[in-house]
Amino acid sequence: MTKQITRRQQQFLGQFLDMYQEFDQPIHYVALSKRLEIGKVTAYEMLRLLEKRGFVQGEFHLPSGHRGPGRSTVLFRPTKKANDLMIQLSEGKIDIEEWEMTRDRILLKLYEGKVGGYETLLNDLLVRISNRRPPLIYITEMITVTILTVATIKKSVEENGLLDRLRKIGLPGEIGLSALAGISSALSLVENINLRFSTFLLDHSNKYLEMLSQLSEEKQNQLSDFAREVTKIVKG
Repeated sequence: MTKQITRRQQQFLGQFLDMYQEFDQPIHYVALSKRLEIGKVTAYEMLRLLEKRGFVQGEFHLPSGHRGPGRSTVLFRPTKKANDLMIQLSEGKIDIEEWEMTRDRILLKLYEGKVGGYETLLNDLLVRISNRRPPLIYITEMITVTILTVATIKKSVEENGLLDRLRKIGLPGEIGLSALAGISSALSLVENINLRFSTFLLDHSNKYLEMLSQLSEEKQNQLSDFAREVTKIVKG
C-alpha cells in the first residue's frame, strides 16, 4: 500500500488525519492550508490527488442554516484505507525501533563476550527466538545464532569450508543473507557441533528464508550490515 503514496503525501495525510480527529468533522481545504501553512491551491490539489488514490473522500455541503439552492462547499474526510495506511506505517516504525534495540543489545553482549565467551548469549537467543516474532527481529537473532555456532567449532568449520559461506552472509541484500540457510544445513554434518544447535538451525532454515523474502531491500541491506558487524566482532 505504501508504494501508492509518496513520503510527502504520507506526511500530508497524517496531518490531515490529526486535524480530522481533533475536530471530528470533515475538513475544508482552506482550513487545512492555514493549519499546515501552505497555499490553498496546494492543499486542494493534494486532497484531490489523495481522493483519486482512495485515501480521502470529498463531500459537498451547503452552508449551515442555508435553505434552498446555493453554492455548496467541498469538505474532505479520510477513508478506511487512509486509517489502515497510518496503522501500517506506525507498526513499521515500531518494528524498526524494536529492531534497533535488539541489534544494540546483541552487539553489546558480543563485545562483553569477547572476554568470557558467548555461551550465555547463544543460549538466551535459542530460548528467545520464536516463529511469532517480527521477521526483522527473527532474522537478526538467527544470524547471530548461526555466526556464534560457527565460531564455537572453528577447526571443523575450516575443514568443511563454512568460513567461505560465512563471508557470503555479509553480501548486500537477500543473496548474501540466503547463505545462512545453507550454513544451517551444513552445520548438521559437522561432528563437533552441539546437537541442540545444529537441530535448531536446521529446523529453522526454511522459516528463515520465508521471512527473509518478506523484507524490503532496505531492511535486507540493514541486516547484511549487521551480519558483517557481528562477524567482525566474533572473528576479532
